[in-house]
Amino acid sequence: MLRIALLGSLTVLSGAAVAAALLVRPGWWVAAAILLALLAVGVADVVQRRHSVLRNYPVVGHLRYLLERIRPEIQQYFVERNVDGRPFDRDTRTLIYERAKGIAGEKAFGTERDVNEVGYEYLLHATVPVPVPTEPHRVRVGGPDCTRPYEMALLNVSAMSFGALSANALRALNRGAALGGFAHDTGEGGISRYHLEHGGDLIWELGSGYFGARTPDGDFDPAAFADKAAHPAVRCVSLKLSQGAKPGIGGVLPGPKVSAEIAEARGVPPGVTCESPAAHRVFTTPRELVRFVTRMRELAGGKPAGIKLCVGSRVDVLALCKAMLAEGTAPDFVVVDGSEGGTGAAPLEYEDHVGAPLTEGLMTVHNALVGTGLRDRVRIGASGKIANGSDVVKRIIQGADFTNSARAMMMAVGCIQAQRCHTNTCPVGVATQDPRRAAALDVADKSERVRRFQAATVAEARRLMASMGSRGPDELAPYQLRRRIGHMDTRSYAELFDWLEPGELLAEPPPGWAGDWNLASADHFGRDKAHFGVVSRGYT
Repeated sequence: MLRIALLGSLTVLSGAAVAAALLVRPGWWVAAAILLALLAVGVADVVQRRHSVLRNYPVVGHLRYLLERIRPEIQQYFVERNVDGRPFDRDTRTLIYERAKGIAGEKAFGTERDVNEVGYEYLLHATVPVPVPTEPHRVRVGGPDCTRPYEMALLNVSAMSFGALSANALRALNRGAALGGFAHDTGEGGISRYHLEHGGDLIWELGSGYFGARTPDGDFDPAAFADKAAHPAVRCVSLKLSQGAKPGIGGVLPGPKVSAEIAEARGVPPGVTCESPAAHRVFTTPRELVRFVTRMRELAGGKPAGIKLCVGSRVDVLALCKAMLAEGTAPDFVVVDGSEGGTGAAPLEYEDHVGAPLTEGLMTVHNALVGTGLRDRVRIGASGKIANGSDVVKRIIQGADFTNSARAMMMAVGCIQAQRCHTNTCPVGVATQDPRRAAALDVADKSERVRRFQAATVAEARRLMASMGSRGPDELAPYQLRRRIGHMDTRSYAELFDWLEPGELLAEPPPGWAGDWNLASADHFGRDKAHFGVVSRGYT
């Protein structure tokens, strides 16, 4: 057998090297040491019982694990084409890096994408473009019940918590937001000192763990919330219902990872495991959710209050709209996260198979608000793989008022898509709590890159809109975005999808919406399973 032959050969060679070192020249001890070490590895491989490959192929079997370890880097740098990579292809990553560095982000010799591929989307340009606006567009966030509205940029930093990102990464993002005049979402991990260091505008996100505003037993603490929400840097407050990459589950931060700094930001004891439950304690029905968002706005002194969610059932979205109508109030904004959104780590089943992609989720929320006559008081944000100007324009056409980006902002800070966010070994110091690795991230340089990337991306979105004959986001329409549905045919979004008229659901719901509209209730989420004949199967 191979393993017997290999171990026998190593034994003979080791013995010969030792003999040569003793009888011929001491320099042979180097070879003897190497051979003896390999022999020891081989014996250990044969004895262990965890890896069959190593038992059958001692020593040389380690090459398999080495190659497997560096496979992503080989794939990314030497194998994949410029437009093939996932989650972000090389062209997109290069564009982000170049714009962050102040380079034009242009490409020679034409597109590498297959424009005849089914699913390819493109924007319609105008025969007579209009002049490009000189000033960035802003979106006023704040409905009739909001006394301190906020002027939101078209592109902002999406939710990323301290703990998921390093202190220096947060410093760079926040300083970039301050320099560029756009917003920085804190993520659900609370407001850390690093979010406040450079004075960037904050959207304070509150998740099911209520970090930063929680009682010792994990309930919502209104006094703590009001105190932190009063900080001048906090411009909006947001209640996170679900996250695109892992909707429907919470999270656990093990005690050893709860450092003193993380504990301070989250309002939990250091060194003690803290949990984000899957469901909230502050509401169970649509009415209760709307009332709680109203309470958040009041506790925040009239600042805009909203929600963030990955869309699941359309019935639940309509139930929420019915609750807004019944309560006579509404969130000031809704951020829709797509299932293609990123995270530090999530079960593969959730990343690949749960939650609505951003396009479907965004249009669902937009149409539901339009159809119930609420769209003029609720702004919509889009979050999920926003990386360039065309992404911004497409999402506005699909129903958004503004966009948020996480991974592209990380790349502007230096992320190389190593996909080691959950290992604490991020090679560029972005997604890690290792002080040595994080120290490599220069805050002054990277914050300028964040500012330049955001400014260049928004500028390109303005130029695209002007090329399409639109002076601003309000003049964009679904017919301006087309999708190839076959090798011989394309359709516009106006043709492919139903777009509700203001108040249409209240007057006469169209056939495609009537069933879900009738099932939706302001007093409960979800469908009545008995209505569909769902019965218990006796599982325990």
